[in-house]
Order: sequence, then C-alpha cells, then structure tokens
Amino acid sequence: MSIYTIDPLSDDRWNDLVARHPRATSFHERGWLKALARTYDYHPVVLTTNAEGEPLNNGIVFCRISSWVTGTRLVSLPFADHCDPLLNGPDGSLEMMHWLRAECDRGRWRYVEFRPLPGEQDPNSDLHPASSYCFHELDLKPTLDQIIDKLHKNSFRRKIKRAEKERLAYEVGNSELLVNEFYDLLLITRRRHQLLPQPITWFKNLAECMPGKLQIRLARKDGVSIAAMLTLRHQSCVVYKYGCSDASRHNLGGMPFLFWNLVKESKTSGAEKIDLGRSDLNNEGLITFKNRLGATRKLLTYYRYPDDGMDNRLTWEFRGLRDVLFNLPNSVLSAAGRVLYKHVG
Repeated sequence: MSIYTIDPLSDDRWNDLVARHPRATSFHERGWLKALARTYDYHPVVLTTNAEGEPLNNGIVFCRISSWVTGTRLVSLPFADHCDPLLNGPDGSLEMMHWLRAECDRGRWRYVEFRPLPGEQDPNSDLHPASSYCFHELDLKPTLDQIIDKLHKNSFRRKIKRAEKERLAYEVGNSELLVNEFYDLLLITRRRHQLLPQPITWFKNLAECMPGKLQIRLARKDGVSIAAMLTLRHQSCVVYKYGCSDASRHNLGGMPFLFWNLVKESKTSGAEKIDLGRSDLNNEGLITFKNRLGATRKLLTYYRYPDDGMDNRLTWEFRGLRDVLFNLPNSVLSAAGRVLYKHVG
C-alpha cells in the first residue's frame, strides 16, 4: 500500500474529511493549521493512503517543526490538547506507522509525536508513552437543572449568584477589541503562574483563521475586564481552550459566571459536550476546578517514536532566572514568549 502526503491548507479533500469524520475536532480544522503556520512558521502535512484525485478516506495530520533548540520533529498537533488520527478502520494505519518509523530511523526527524484521546492508542504501534495529563469533558445532554445540580455549591453556584448580584457585564464575540482585552488578562494570569505568555499574534491569527468557530467571553465590573475565556466550536463539541482572570477580583465570581454562560449558550445552540482540555497532573487547583464543574476525568497520554526521554515544555530550572524574567514589563515578557514558543510545539 502506497503512502502519500498532501497539504491540508490547499487540498480541499482534507476539509471534506474533517467535516464528516466522527473523530475530527477543532484542532483538525484548516483554520487551526493556518494559524499555526502564520504564527510559528510550522508546516502542516497530512499522511494518507489515498492518491491524488481519489476521495480522502483517511489522514493523519502533523506539523513539521524545525528548531535549533528542540530539533526537527513531527507533532500531531502543536498546542492541541489532543488530535486523533482520522482513519477509516484499520486500513492503512499500520502502513502509515511503518512509513513514519522508517523516516525517523533514517534521521529525518528526531521523533514523531501523537496526541490521541484516551482509548484511541493502538497497543501494537511501537509508540512509547511520552507524557500524561488529566483530561476533562462536560456532558451537556442532561437538562440545565441537572447540570447546575452537579456544580460545586461553593466554587460555582454561590459564585454565580455573587456575579449576578454584582451585575457583571458580559460580552461575546471575536473582535480585535475583545482579543486585546483577553490578552491583557492572559498576561496577568501567565505572570501569576510564572508561565511565558503566548504571542498575541497567535490569538489574532486564530480569530482571523477561524471566523464563526472562535468566541471570546468577557466579564467586566464597572467597565474593567476581570475574567475571559476563549472557546472553539466543531460540530456538536465546544472546546474551552484558554481562560484568564484578575486574581484580585476573584471574589466577584467572574470565571464561574463565564462558565455558566458557556454551558447555557452551548446547550441552547445544540452542543452535546464541552471539551475542557488537559491539565498537568501536578496542577491540583485546575483539576479540582474542573472536577467541581461536574466534568468527567480521564488520563490523557501522548506517544512518541522513538522514545528520546526529553520534554519540550518550557521549564525554568533556576529560580533566580525565573524571578528576574517575571518581574520584567509585560512587553518584555510577551516578547520572550514570542521568541521561545515556536521551539516548544
């Protein structure tokens, strides 16, 4: 069986496959791939057994990342919480894996990385576990009353009532103004957690490349932004991708208020679930927050071939360096993220 590579940014067969395949998500969409290419200069490619001119029945999408820091590799997909291969049964999967393994063995890439949803990994694929996370998903099929009954009394229900009492203003959209307000809160949040911020161009490109699929929800008190979230939509699934807030105003209940509006609006629009994404296993605060939203929890594991034992996530080994960096102005912090994020993928 022959293996072919296609460009998902120009081959409309990829759009057709993503539109109809049950395992496709927002991360498979052309808009996500285009934003990755624009922001980080990553090169998307799809591996398939279908020749040019044939209908596309299967495909595994990757981005080629070339970095002098972290090496040249294939990742499916950078900055996506998960990304299943879009296959039509077992046909072609073994051949595609053999092809990828052979290319890695020739030294073309340092490794190839897959990020399948829980339960989707083939145990006979010779892939090695690379890193694991906690994955949460909220079922929207129950009634709103049943959903709110599952919300934690103190962490959500009381705070939602507090937000309503405070008469928080609420806005939804993807305008440049909302992107900028969202990013200001993101800088505050990333600094608080001592994490480098993504470049603002990433969010601007997402908004431009995924019109109608991306929404920013923003809560304000007396005209001041206090909490925001960015979500994506594919078919009946809403993805909660980014959230940020001003910790000095947490007592106003901004984030629970936004989540409850997200639940109500998603359910009204016909969505069946909210993908709450991954959390680091040591991030007990975030895991607890998602648990208290009533979401189900699973272990999410990424796989690589070969196993190089390295972690490309940004880490700061020296406390002194971290302290200096995160005391710098926002413009410098944002610039550092712009330079370094493309090496992470």
